[in-house]
Amino acid sequence: MATILTVKRKRKIESFGWPSNANHDAITGGYRLPARRIIHTVGPVWRGGGEGEADLLAGCYRRSMELARAHDLASIAFPAISTGIFGYPQDEAARVAVGTVSDALAGDDRFEKVVFCCFSAPSADAHRLALEARR
Repeated sequence: MATILTVKRKRKIESFGWPSNANHDAITGGYRLPARRIIHTVGPVWRGGGEGEADLLAGCYRRSMELARAHDLASIAFPAISTGIFGYPQDEAARVAVGTVSDALAGDDRFEKVVFCCFSAPSADAHRLALEARR
């Protein structure tokens, strides 16, 4: 059953245009997840910081926020984009994430909740520090 769901999801995503690089995003239904929609984005691979990685990463968050607005979503949750296998340093990624999302929220009261969903203590700490620095 899980394999069939994966195939169905992939087909559905392909019909929207699967994001294959850091300049493309897609939105799909939430399927069996507790979410109405899923926004798919591909972050940049870390190459030392001198190849525009911060701008590319900020674009992922910015476009995700734009898609959420366009689909009238009241909440959005973000993982720490690019900090896994793509090797983006967690503290730098957290600053970009928090800064970009905070700027996108300025003067916009449609979002009830934004969550930074961190899967490790160091990632959570980096996001907490970035949030504290914005206050």
